[in-house]
Amino acid sequence: MKDTYRHQGKRQQLVRTVKKKGITDEKVLAAIGKIPRHLFMDSSFEDHAYQDKAFPIAADQTISQPYTVAFQSQLLEIQKGDKVLEVGTGSGYQTAVLCELGAKVYSIERQRELYKKTKTFLSKLGYRPKYLSFGDGYKGIPEYAPYEKIIVTAGAPEVPKDLLSQLKVGGRLVIPVGRKVQTMTLFVRKSNKEFDKTEYGAFRFVPLLEDKN
Repeated sequence: MKDTYRHQGKRQQLVRTVKKKGITDEKVLAAIGKIPRHLFMDSSFEDHAYQDKAFPIAADQTISQPYTVAFQSQLLEIQKGDKVLEVGTGSGYQTAVLCELGAKVYSIERQRELYKKTKTFLSKLGYRPKYLSFGDGYKGIPEYAPYEKIIVTAGAPEVPKDLLSQLKVGGRLVIPVGRKVQTMTLFVRKSNKEFDKTEYGAFRFVPLLEDKN
């Protein structure tokens, strides 16, 4: 688990890349600059870890493109101490970014192999989410709701109602919606029944699968 000066230099280049693409939140940029992304990937991809690209990880999943991670994180507007539900733990890279931003992270992953691997790995790196869970992301984690922020890291054909119901009034849900190509969508809960919706262009994610464990 080495993090060398070379890795650190490449990370700073990556920070400059995502900044050029429009990421302005200094805390998000600092998190991207700090987290050793190469450790979240198969060692055969290590040389590519600081390119702004998605890469395959275990269980046919991917580690998201750093710009996408930064974009979703910036949209969430995390405040220190925010209770955040993350749907799709995956490699744990987005989880680590949320932890760096000071969030209390509750994360759920439906691939058992990934869940076990990531749980062990995050604690080795010193990241301690409040709760890591194995299960169906469509259902969220109701026992710890409501959440100030919810982030979904897989493409959903539509927005799961359970997730909307677990969002606090005033809270923000960021989710890629669509089948083949997704539209990054932000929901802000205005009242019990009212949500503001804003769309932010096309992204590509692995699908969010329901009832598949």
